[in-house]
Amino acid sequence: MAVLDWSECAAVESVPGRRGGAVVFRGTRTPVSLVFENLQDMSIDELEQEFGVTRTQVEAVLQFVAASTEPAC
Repeated sequence: MAVLDWSECAAVESVPGRRGGAVVFRGTRTPVSLVFENLQDMSIDELEQEFGVTRTQVEAVLQFVAASTEPAC
């Protein structure tokens, strides 16, 4: 499995010293991994309320991941 280059996704950031350098939603302390851990059991609206992220951020991350997994031609 390829490693994602999160620097290409404008909706996230990784700041040394914040959450151990984990990839978080830009402007928050919410790790992106929480979306994937909870997406099966929660709607995007519930993710917004529970974790303080926006629908736009969640959709941008999901679109980035989907585009990153497409095979190169």
